[in-house]
Amino acid sequence: MALLLAASTVLPHAAFGAATIVIQNGDAAGVGFNDPTPVAPVGGNTGTTLGQQRLIAIEAAANKWGTTLTSVPTITVFATWEALTCDENSGFLARAGAPTAWRDFTGAGVAGTLYGAALANKQFGADIDPNTTDPDTAEIRARFNVDLGNAGCVTGVFFYLGLDNNHGANVDLVAVAEHELAHGLGFQTFTDGADGSELFDHPTIFDDFILDTTTGKHWNMMTDAERVISAVNTSKVVWDGANVTAAVSQVLALGKPRLTISAPTSVAGNYEVSAAAFGPALNSPGVTAEVMPVVDTAPDLSLACDPLSALNAAAVNGKIGLIDRGTCNFTVKVKNAQDAGAVGVIIADNAAGSPPFQPAGADPTITIPAVGITQADGATLKAALATRSRLHSGMLANLGVDLAIRAGADASGRALLYTPNPFQGGSSISHWDISASPDQLMEPANNGDESHEVTPPTDMTFPLLKDLGW
Repeated sequence: MALLLAASTVLPHAAFGAATIVIQNGDAAGVGFNDPTPVAPVGGNTGTTLGQQRLIAIEAAANKWGTTLTSVPTITVFATWEALTCDENSGFLARAGAPTAWRDFTGAGVAGTLYGAALANKQFGADIDPNTTDPDTAEIRARFNVDLGNAGCVTGVFFYLGLDNNHGANVDLVAVAEHELAHGLGFQTFTDGADGSELFDHPTIFDDFILDTTTGKHWNMMTDAERVISAVNTSKVVWDGANVTAAVSQVLALGKPRLTISAPTSVAGNYEVSAAAFGPALNSPGVTAEVMPVVDTAPDLSLACDPLSALNAAAVNGKIGLIDRGTCNFTVKVKNAQDAGAVGVIIADNAAGSPPFQPAGADPTITIPAVGITQADGATLKAALATRSRLHSGMLANLGVDLAIRAGADASGRALLYTPNPFQGGSSISHWDISASPDQLMEPANNGDESHEVTPPTDMTFPLLKDLGW
């Protein structure tokens, strides 16, 4: 049984290793891989045209997987450069997956279960569909954003085509291609998390390892309605395959970021946070101080987009400032609080949802820790702060880490899957959670510090593929 998703014309180019991975060029003349624009060699990429360098970079990603995997059948990747959804601030770098799915073939590891074509062929020991004239029979379909960096599509941020990961402010194409190839190799489910429905009423092998710790059920044993709830059960859905679980302690750092409120008792407890991409890392024992909201005159109110008034600065001095998201950059907010004497910052989201967002940006002059929390948790803290005095709130907090839990894992040492609320099509479930540290190749967004490695002690991608049957 197969699901067909894409069709185009192709030209071959190959890379060889323990598995043979073939990149098929589906671009028209003068486009994408065939772009004749002259370029200088960069970062070990010796191509002399833009198209050649694009192909060489993606071949490097294929070579990484080719030397990591074992497969008798060739793995074919049908690739094109196309205009993908993007705007000035964000967009899709690439999209990829298995265009066909198979079940109950000879050698299938689990009966009645869907496998993407590359993994199905590996287990079958040959190409299940040997028709090489139809591009729909490629094991992986990949699309890369040809507009990235152009006006209106994350303007000025381009793909870096070097092979040395020295991408600076640009996006490393090799890492992006490794990520996308991993989806096609099996790091994906064909089950629709938005409505819970299984493709052709059969689970994906990926679903066998998705465990909801609230219900104690795997996705392959849930009803459609249960999967809909599970898909947005933030921080409560894990991968429980043996290879990944063994890798967690090798790869993920000890110390889950957290905000702990010890007083007043009405709001005491641990709150999930996401540490800012700038400033010092959270640590143990962390920073302990009173929490004081930033409340200033209009139009800034609680936004801290301008230097704090003398009155508000006196209130925040020596405290952890509570600031609302919106209007200006996170670094501006935190720097204004720091200049007023704050010892830490909590930024509350301005829209509903979970998990907590990560305050992004860069400013080497910021020396205090900052975190993001959800809008709901921010509202809880603000309500408890409503009766504060001018200089004291009575709310005692610690910004630090829980050294009993690894960043990106649950308390039992199982890797968290990405389950934001609301559901994010194309991202939810089929990625690691954004709380993972160090950043993992298969997180939903490119953070700019991914390595080219796919195995422990750096990365957990290959252990997941091994759980699936590679």
